[in-house]
Amino acid sequence: MTRNRASARKAGTAFETQIATTLATHLDDDRIERRAKTGAKDRGDIGGVRVHGQRVVLECKNTARTDLARWAREAHDEAGNDDALVGLVVHKRHGNAQGLDQWVTCTVADLIALLTGRRPEEDQ
Repeated sequence: MTRNRASARKAGTAFETQIATTLATHLDDDRIERRAKTGAKDRGDIGGVRVHGQRVVLECKNTARTDLARWAREAHDEAGNDDALVGLVVHKRHGNAQGLDQWVTCTVADLIALLTGRRPEEDQ
């Protein structure tokens, strides 16, 4: 069965809700929530995630085709809109229904920021 716009939106909403619920459960954090879309100044799909006292933006994707470069740019733009430390992409691992089994993608700079709490300087 192919997806139409409505079924794709429904699948995306369900995936975002699943990830928010999984994170809130395992991080024991009642601030984590699925965010409503806010247009041009979107601040990511999941809010309330923090590391080192700073915001982390999560951009969720439930699609058949992978486009990591575009998704990472989107997550970074949304992190800027939210004044967050990093923007990460959480994407559907097809064939795995559990929230804990889904993929998370980030740049090495994002990984360094997560581990240290600071964005690294550009490579010289």
